[in-house]
Amino acid sequence: MPESLVSGLPQLGLGCASLGNLYRAIDRDQAFATVDAAWDGGMRYYDTAPYYGLGLSERRLGDALRHRPREDFVVSTKVGRLLDPDTATDLPEERHGFVTPMPFKVRYDYSYDGVMRSYEASLQRLGLARIDILLVHDIGRLTHGDDHQRHFADLAKGGYRALDELRASGAISAIGLGVNEWEVCAEAMEIGQWDCFLLAGRYTLLEQEPLHGFLPRCERHGAKIILGGAYNSGILATGTRKGGEVHYNYAPAPADIVERVARIEAVCDSHGVTLAAAALQFPLAHPVVQCVIPGMGEARRVHQTQQLFAQAIPAGFWSDLVAQGLLDPVAPVPQAGH
Repeated sequence: MPESLVSGLPQLGLGCASLGNLYRAIDRDQAFATVDAAWDGGMRYYDTAPYYGLGLSERRLGDALRHRPREDFVVSTKVGRLLDPDTATDLPEERHGFVTPMPFKVRYDYSYDGVMRSYEASLQRLGLARIDILLVHDIGRLTHGDDHQRHFADLAKGGYRALDELRASGAISAIGLGVNEWEVCAEAMEIGQWDCFLLAGRYTLLEQEPLHGFLPRCERHGAKIILGGAYNSGILATGTRKGGEVHYNYAPAPADIVERVARIEAVCDSHGVTLAAAALQFPLAHPVVQCVIPGMGEARRVHQTQQLFAQAIPAGFWSDLVAQGLLDPVAPVPQAGH
């Protein structure tokens, strides 16, 4: 692959799960306005998946981008789940967190044929002649539990070969994983050469465990990190003070996490820093982290995110976090004018 594709990704991209009606329905016009706002703000990397709205996100993203010059943007989508027609689907019911009208059910398939079928189906749903990056979606124990070894064997025996063939032929430019756990990325490095890992929520203002083994290994492997979930499912965006339930890792936040975020908020107050701005900017200071891709489902959120991304954060903020035991002392931190 051209080294410049992943290493040339912009620091801020658009996560497109919300275009698939994640947790709430948005209409087509709102979805298009979101992509237009991202484009107008200079964002040129868009990540989607068949799983997001059971095909709805891919369809909307392709429709919103198709009139743009194809060489001016990068699209990633995912493999590992096939969408099968489902005549018994109760369409008004939320499925897998998505309020989607698409009459499909998901079936895991990480085999050679499964990867190829998924890739071809995504081309059709996107209505684009090219997909730039293919990511193996939700492989790992967090999703599959006791079935992990069976699914990982399918990837090792055939799925990786399909991805590698597509990359070698030039049909796609890069391959990786799109997961919520770094451990399976480390496992995957044993079976092949990967260009990137889309890692959701594991290297954030709250969590820096990957600093001490995984991120250095990525650097040696030559894989960049695309960071999803910079807000840890919401708590680093909303903070702890607005009332109501706060979320961490796709669930109500436990008391120790709430307490830790409250302490980070206090440091934010002392420096005039917005919590969400610090969460968005922090991961990018590490040389392996290429970009962050917050999910956004409306143009207003895109504009807010771009403002947070540009917010100046004084060096004293980061040093105070370290001094209070709220940030790993070896973590690289953003410099002024990041």
